[in-house]
Amino acid sequence: MNLFAPAIAFVDLETTGMRAAQDGITEIGIVRVDADPGGGPPRVAEWSTLVDPEVPIPPVIQALTGITDAMVRGAPTFTSIAGEVMSRLEGCVFVAHNARFDYGFLKHAFARASRSFSARVLCTVKLSRRLFPEASSHGLDAVIERHGLLVAERHRALGDARALWLFAQALYACRTAGVVEEAVQRILKIPSLPPQLPADALEAIPEMPGVYLFYGENPLPLYIGKSTNLRERVAAHFSSDWRSETDLRLSAEIRRIEIEPTAGELGALLREATLVKLRMPAHNRALRRKADAGVMRWEPGREPTFVPATVVDPDEVARGYGPFSSRRAMRECLVALAREHALCWNRLGLERRAGPCFARQVRRCAGACEGVESADAHDSRLAAALAAHAIPAWPFDGFALIREATEDGSRIDVHVLRDWCWLGTARDDGELQALCATPTQPAFDPDVTKLLLRTWAKSRARFVPAPSPAID
Repeated sequence: MNLFAPAIAFVDLETTGMRAAQDGITEIGIVRVDADPGGGPPRVAEWSTLVDPEVPIPPVIQALTGITDAMVRGAPTFTSIAGEVMSRLEGCVFVAHNARFDYGFLKHAFARASRSFSARVLCTVKLSRRLFPEASSHGLDAVIERHGLLVAERHRALGDARALWLFAQALYACRTAGVVEEAVQRILKIPSLPPQLPADALEAIPEMPGVYLFYGENPLPLYIGKSTNLRERVAAHFSSDWRSETDLRLSAEIRRIEIEPTAGELGALLREATLVKLRMPAHNRALRRKADAGVMRWEPGREPTFVPATVVDPDEVARGYGPFSSRRAMRECLVALAREHALCWNRLGLERRAGPCFARQVRRCAGACEGVESADAHDSRLAAALAAHAIPAWPFDGFALIREATEDGSRIDVHVLRDWCWLGTARDDGELQALCATPTQPAFDPDVTKLLLRTWAKSRARFVPAPSPAID
């Protein structure tokens, strides 16, 4: 049986809690699988031990795992077995379910034992999601049931490590080796980090939404980006098959990375849009062009006009159409509408000529420029055509809130909004009250307005009028 790596360690830990920096390990289970160089069956070695966490085990954890304070009394501490654990994991791909949890606990445990530990990490949750996207759940119990795995001692370290080894074998029974290996490699995504960055630069970056900033020698950032998974996105910039010239330049210039976590995607998008304009990174050309953006104003009997974002009053955003990234983008929108609805180029201000417009000459104008169609009739049709681009009136009397939370509930952000503008994000009630008491409105930002309009169109229920019990 040819597996996806020559040496694999299927690992499970039992712990006193969920906080790797504070809680302790109570049990370690490792199933190490080494390929036979001669092509025979792989060599499988199992190992487990109880561990004295040096802190009491909470009753709820004792009930879940069956591991009690009495059982670990007299067991070795992690420091005393760190060398043994290290030797059993050496040279292996580290495989665990929700691998960030187990890997994080071991990293902290090794650090407390004055040892450094690093490994290529494969999460079987991610592997299950990639290979079985139709499945409704990818928890270990669901994986065991879906593949009919015969598992004893569930919630004990060695029992769960054995379940992962059985899952790996089951994959090769229902998927080809090539499909499995491709999925594994896509998840691992081991990047070739620029030599000027520390080897563990990625390990400090969480797998959660947020914004990342790349810096060179100067205090201003080279590039600002956002992602729903910061570590994966940052790693993608430095993958060995660089996909863009920008990534090549960044790889040569970067000296350090900063991250700003958020609770969700919207928070990351809002923060990126504002940070780029504030910090003016060299490689973010598109989002930097705030001065070119604006809205369109139009009233019956008049030509559409472009209003630059810098002079748009947030209180009057709803009088406009768009927003548009530039005057040229507004013109392109009008041209498309003229072609679709046989509108007059003269009345739209797309050209200025006496007599029939060019579109009328090629029979693509209903004739407002020649009096064949009345001005009122033309403007009525234009109003209908523009309706899809109209910025709606702000649907609240004052502020509105959007709440975002991480999947595990460890972070809650509440975005404070008014007149399709973002005033800021609160992490607690005090910050929320301060933002809602803000006497001045922030400057109009067309990118933020686009984000909020898109969010409103997808789910109006996310917007809650303030004050609201948005932070639990």
